[in-house]
Parts: sequence; structure tokens; C-alpha cells
Amino acid sequence: MSIEKIALQMLANGKGILAADESTGTMTKRLEAVKVTSTQENRLNFRETLFSSKKASSYISGVILYDETLRQMSSNGTSVVELLNKQNILPGIKVDAGTKPLAGSPDELMTEGLNGLKERLKEYYDLGARFTKWRGVYKISKNFPSKAAILENARSLAAYAALVQEANMVPIVEPEVLMDGSHDINRCYDATSEVLQECFLQLKNAKVNLRGIVLKPNMILNGSESGAANETALVAAKTLECLKNNVPEEVPGIAFLSGGQSEIEATKNLNEINKINTTKFIFTFSYGRALQQSALKQWAQNIQDKAATQSVFDQRALMNSLAATGKWSSDKEVAA
Repeated sequence: MSIEKIALQMLANGKGILAADESTGTMTKRLEAVKVTSTQENRLNFRETLFSSKKASSYISGVILYDETLRQMSSNGTSVVELLNKQNILPGIKVDAGTKPLAGSPDELMTEGLNGLKERLKEYYDLGARFTKWRGVYKISKNFPSKAAILENARSLAAYAALVQEANMVPIVEPEVLMDGSHDINRCYDATSEVLQECFLQLKNAKVNLRGIVLKPNMILNGSESGAANETALVAAKTLECLKNNVPEEVPGIAFLSGGQSEIEATKNLNEINKINTTKFIFTFSYGRALQQSALKQWAQNIQDKAATQSVFDQRALMNSLAATGKWSSDKEVAA
């Protein structure tokens, strides 16, 4: 299958992407927060519970995995990749190696992972991955994001995307402008615009096929410490305007990150964006916490009761699938 077709499969029909690529450290924090010991077995148990839900493939097109999970065998003796393939869900893999302080601006971050990436991509393809993810991170403050942070992260995202396409996989390009800070929604709009413009300039310079990528950006929001509430209509209008003005039309679609929004906020805002969408872009979700948090709390009560956890996960996935087609409403949440 061509990368253009895979990209469309990742985005189409009201389906979205489950981000289950938390590093061992991050997953340990999540499990400890619900009083479950973070062992390899427990991490797999939770993820396998979600992946094996019979309804998952109705709402989820792909799952972003962490290196550990991509290599694991499920409890019935098949690989996690086979488990997903049987569900008609595309396996994906996080390929960046996390962040380090940016040289010359140590309070900002630079993503690592280009060294040896070509060889790792071949291995990941052979293991069954068909798409990948790389996250660039940008802070907002009076002086951030700096021009250096915008440029360096865009160059890395572009170099990564070119290598991934060469390996016959679809790159998810994730430039995340963080919600952290006291900035208002207009500052987020301006910073995100600058970041996207530079990203697409570098992607074009690297001769990346834009029809074979999926963009994973933040929504346009007030900073989490601003004290200002995020009004759904304004978030949707600003987000749509920002993407319309800064993303080339060749890009098939956009799978938003949830970025610290609550489960309901992430769903509600995605729904509103789809309701007012006047572009050719497909707008869907690539959520981590906003798809998993309630399911994780349920699972922690009895990790052997897969059906109860799957029921909670399926409901959250259904709500986001409805939002991806502009058909969600709050009464559907209550009806659950």
C-alpha cells in the first residue's frame, strides 16, 4: 500500500489514532498514580486490554507503540503487532529519543533521535510498523519559542519525515506548542503559526511528500496558568484559522494531540472544529491521556476484568469518533 493510502487510512471514516507510546518512565508515573506497580507485565496487560477490545477497530485506525510494546508477545502467544493487524488496526512506532536542552537556549528543548534512525526504521518496518511519530516541543513565554528552537526542531522533524518515507512508512509530524504558561489564546495562535510555517518550509526543503504525512498539532488554547477558560467556539475558530493559513492543502489531514486537555474538552473541541470545517482537511484525534485516563482508572480497580476496562475505553473512543465527524453531543456522554 502506498504511503498516501496509509495516511488516508489513518485519518478516514471518523477513526483516529491511539497514542500508547508512553516511555517506561511516563507509564510508570501513570500506573503509580492509580496504585499499580509498573512491571513489564502490567504495562502490557493494560495496553493489550485496550488493543484487544472487539469494538476498538470501529473507532481506532492506528496505535502508536513504544519500542518495548512493539516487540512484545500478547498473552495468547501472538505478537502485539499481529494482535493489531487482526483487528485491522495499523501498528505505528514512536521513533524520537526524547528531548534535551537546546544549545544556546537551555530552557528550551530539542528532540533527539536522528542518529542511527535509518537502520532503526528498517527494523521497525520488518517488525510490522507502518507509520511513525516524532515530537518537537515548544515552550511559550515572553521570549519563547525562540527562532533557534523553531528552526532546529523543524529541521529535525523534516529530516525524520524524509527518512521515514524512504522506509515506506508514514511520518506523523508532531510540533507541539505546549499549553503550559500564562499566555492567552492569541499568543498561542501566533507561536503555533510561526512553528507550522517553519516546519512546512523545512519539509519542502527535504522534499517530503506532504500527501504521505499526518500532522499532529496542538489546538489553539489559552495557557494553563492564564486563568482564562477555553471557550469551545473560540478554540475551534482560532484552531481552524491557524491551520487553514499555515498548512499546505496537499496534507491529507490533521490528528490533534490532546495536550493536557480533559477527556471531555478534547472531544468537545474536536467536534466543534469539524462542525465549522470549511477546508479539505480531515480532522481527527491522536490522543493519549484523553483516550486512556478513565479506562486506566477502571483497569486499576481489577486488572483481570478486561471487559469492564474495554467498555470504558470503547465509550471514550466512540465519543471521539463522533467528534471526528462533528456528530458528538454532551447528551451522548450522559447516555453512556
